[in-house]
Amino acid sequence: MTKEQIRSSIEAATRYLTEHPDEARYTDSPATATLVEGLVVRVDGPSGETLTTDMPSSVGGGGTGPSPGWLFRAALASCEATLISMRAAAEGVELTLLEVTVDSESDDRGILGIDEAVASGPLAIGVRVRIEAPDAPGERLRAIAEWGLRHCPVEDAARRAVPVNVEIEI
Repeated sequence: MTKEQIRSSIEAATRYLTEHPDEARYTDSPATATLVEGLVVRVDGPSGETLTTDMPSSVGGGGTGPSPGWLFRAALASCEATLISMRAAAEGVELTLLEVTVDSESDDRGILGIDEAVASGPLAIGVRVRIEAPDAPGERLRAIAEWGLRHCPVEDAARRAVPVNVEIEI
């Protein structure tokens, strides 16, 4: 889509949801993970989406695919890049470069249950944004990037305590 098409779509969605706020909240589409073999897991979505994960050999996997932790970082990086791009389009800014890199620091004692006081998830997450547009000053690009980061749903989920409801069927 062109910048103008993106801007038009965002304006239409904003206008519609402003007029119909009761339709803004919904249940997201599910992701269903199925163990394939060893630590290889296939994840399917309701519209034919699919991906496969595996763990590194150091913890018993085959390293045949990305780990779930890497997919989390990839989801965060792509979500932030998407929201920054949406904001730039909404403001009529043509980006010539947008790159978002996400890394994290972890402690494997948590995931392996060696020390229950150690978190199993990331201890810290780092986000690096590179953004360029020839016709926009640096402060405007910074504001666009910060807006995108603030409105990224994946970053929001990482920053705040989101209730998790669990059902286990035997």
